[in-house]
Amino acid sequence: MSRPDTRMPREEAEALVARVLEANRVSARNAESVARALVAAEIDGQAGHGFSRVAAYAAQARSGKVSGAACPVAEQAGTARIDIDARNGFAFPAVDLAIEKLAELVPETGVAVATIRRSHHCGQLGAHVERLAERGIAALMVANTPKAMAPWGGNAALFGTNPIAFAAPRGEARPPLVIDLSLSKVARGKVMAAAKSGTPIPEGWALDADGNPTTDPEAALKGTMVPAGDAKGAALALVVEILAATLTGAKHSSEASSFFDAEGEPPGVGQLIMAFDTSRVAGEGFTLRLEALLAAVLGQEGTRLPGEKRIAGRRAVREGEGVLVPGHLLEEIEALAGV
Repeated sequence: MSRPDTRMPREEAEALVARVLEANRVSARNAESVARALVAAEIDGQAGHGFSRVAAYAAQARSGKVSGAACPVAEQAGTARIDIDARNGFAFPAVDLAIEKLAELVPETGVAVATIRRSHHCGQLGAHVERLAERGIAALMVANTPKAMAPWGGNAALFGTNPIAFAAPRGEARPPLVIDLSLSKVARGKVMAAAKSGTPIPEGWALDADGNPTTDPEAALKGTMVPAGDAKGAALALVVEILAATLTGAKHSSEASSFFDAEGEPPGVGQLIMAFDTSRVAGEGFTLRLEALLAAVLGQEGTRLPGEKRIAGRRAVREGEGVLVPGHLLEEIEALAGV
């Protein structure tokens, strides 16, 4: 009989994931950073960036595809630019460093950018920019990922799913506005999660290796993702590729090895975060203008703001329901932790 789905307190889930990583050549500090991000993704309903990543992360740390003990290094590269070398380690410690450096720099410069190179899978981008928004800073983040999507009109993967996220602070103790999207119709992590659970994917998400629509997640992982917005999504993927890889000195998606297996060289992808001081807006100021805009959106019947499901999930955890861990993944994680 398979293990049933289990709810556990957030702290217990983080400790379990960290224990797995530490048992697989990851330093305690890095394991804590990664565990926080993976559990947060699960709470936010982003299963493709959550517990389903633990086994692959552990295998890559064991093989050396990712350096589990790497400490990212930051270098000031101009008045308002910070360059961070993730040193082929996990992305999350490098993103943590970028957020701290940007939060220090933006009040001085008004706008600042952090680039990250020699990096790895960075999970849900929205969670990263939200941390800046919680400090009163608006932020935009882009990342490139291993090739999974063909340019429009082509038939061979060249771009990653290349996500974009934006977050802005709101007034009156409201949670920040967070917009997080992949430039494929869905994030590839959702396909991986479906493959792990043995469930089909909706038609229209992906194509198989022959370019035919498929509902088989295994076939989809061997094929290509369909871009969001067709030609427009493919064009935006090129923009992200330039910002996250060409401009940062990271590997392009076509050069990066897979996030999903332990074979080959480190992925070496890149991320870029732009941060904006919202206190410098003239007139009524940023918060009042933003709230007026959002009120106009919500004033139309049938509309909602992005992130409502994410906020509801966090509320449920805060109220004591705990983090839901799928049974098949709990078995996998506990086996890796020696439970």
